[in-house]
Amino acid sequence: MAASKKFPVSAFAGLDLLSSAVILLDDALVIQYLNPAAENLFATSARQLLQRPLAQLLGEPPGLAAALDNALANNWSYTGQNFTMHPVRGFPMGRRHGAEPLHLDCTVTPVEAGHIRLLLEFRHIDQQLKTEREERLAEQQLANRELIRNLAHEIKNPLGGIRGSAQLLERELANPQLHEYTQVIIKESDRLQELMNRLLSSHRLMQPQPVGIHEILERVRALILAEFPDMEIKRDYDTSLPHATGDREQLIQALLNIVRNAAQALEGRGEIILRTRAQRQVTLAKKRHRLALELQVIDNGPGIPDGIREQMFYPLVSGRAGGSGLGLTLAQNFIQQHQGSIEADSRPGRTCFTVLLPLHTLNQEIP
Repeated sequence: MAASKKFPVSAFAGLDLLSSAVILLDDALVIQYLNPAAENLFATSARQLLQRPLAQLLGEPPGLAAALDNALANNWSYTGQNFTMHPVRGFPMGRRHGAEPLHLDCTVTPVEAGHIRLLLEFRHIDQQLKTEREERLAEQQLANRELIRNLAHEIKNPLGGIRGSAQLLERELANPQLHEYTQVIIKESDRLQELMNRLLSSHRLMQPQPVGIHEILERVRALILAEFPDMEIKRDYDTSLPHATGDREQLIQALLNIVRNAAQALEGRGEIILRTRAQRQVTLAKKRHRLALELQVIDNGPGIPDGIREQMFYPLVSGRAGGSGLGLTLAQNFIQQHQGSIEADSRPGRTCFTVLLPLHTLNQEIP
């Protein structure tokens, strides 16, 4: 029998771009290739696992070993749902002992590519649910933005008429004490006009330029400390992060809204941490990005109320008396225009807003 042809790693370069984790095995169930998504999922590196038995990574989850044998013997495909991968004891490779178990879907596909016999594709169930939720939210936010934009346009015109009429009425009133009422009309009209302008501002065209995220954060920090002088705002920056290309004013406004929201939740007294890190192989809006900026705003406040946790990015939803409910909505709009994402994890004593921005996309011209 002729020896199987060895395929170079570069032959599988297309698999590097997939968001799902892929592992290629030979007929002895030895790992010949794994893509970056698999490295992220299993918290290990290709260098550690190549030419190692699959069992050193996965152990022997019930049903999977038999499925692999069947796939080799009978050329059958297999799909397993919701199997649990526990940290492997006693093996130097793979996920370290003590880590949380993974809940995975797995597809096994027989292939004939030189010495490669099986292709295993893993999907992290939690990540899959998160992606589906992000897609639903993106669709909903798009509909909300269009509705709000149309509503704001419809409200702006009559507001101008109401304010103008109140000014004319004030001039005709002989009794100065009645001016108090016309001033209420004028001031409330101005407040609503400003609200409409803020709603419409998220639809302006972006003005991309080179920006340093830490310079933006320092600007936000200075503004918040001027407004809340008793706040403690700590920095935890990765200074090796590259400059990005984005709309400086939009990013300042988005981050200012998030940090101000935290300061208001703390009633001006407490601790906020601004943290930046680089993340690799991140999926945003169904696209895989080799490098992304992770920015976190962490506070030690009371947490987001349960009643608004699922709707906190919706327009006009606020957990604070007197709040407009627009700060987080505008922040999300601006971040999404940069092809990024924003999410929050909250419990009493710790709330963390995480913003992800794809750096290699930002370094290109934004349409």
